[in-house]
Amino acid sequence: MVEIYVSTDIEADGPIPGPHSMLSFASGAYLADKTLLGTFWANLELLPGATGHPATMEWWKAHPSAWEYSRRDPRPPEVVMPEYAEWLKSLPGIPVFVAYPLGYDFTFVYWYLMRFAGETPFRQHGIDIRSYAMAVLKRDYKQCGKDKLPKRWFDDLPHTHNPLHDAMEQGALFCNMLMEHTQGRSS
Repeated sequence: MVEIYVSTDIEADGPIPGPHSMLSFASGAYLADKTLLGTFWANLELLPGATGHPATMEWWKAHPSAWEYSRRDPRPPEVVMPEYAEWLKSLPGIPVFVAYPLGYDFTFVYWYLMRFAGETPFRQHGIDIRSYAMAVLKRDYKQCGKDKLPKRWFDDLPHTHNPLHDAMEQGALFCNMLMEHTQGRSS
């Protein structure tokens, strides 16, 4: 079965799920050749009893338009996450979670899927874009920040802290890296 690269970005009000809430998330499902199969996005209601982490809430104060977007028409996670799981299962292949950074985004999505949908179609399949860049470029982690990656890997897409924009941006980045790597160029 073909792998479907599900580039996902989340916005949250703290560093971990449970004590803090995932505010919004979006995914773009890609084939390796950068064909976009579809998107999914949602703004979520806050978890009962959860609170914003002070440091994260300071960050949000500096990004008021992104905060406003994430709070527009939120839906209950117990409704959204089963819909998301069904969307993932409808993809024509094996969904592989792709993020920059994987650890943060995957933690929230995995937790929310297990809590509210009772399953995760990703299982534990995930790719961290920065780690993949390390392997492709044969560089240290600190040399693989977005500002140090080859410009040819970036499409002209915005990074706005709107999760749909950011998922699309990083999905195109990952597919460009993947196509170049599988074609043998990596410098």
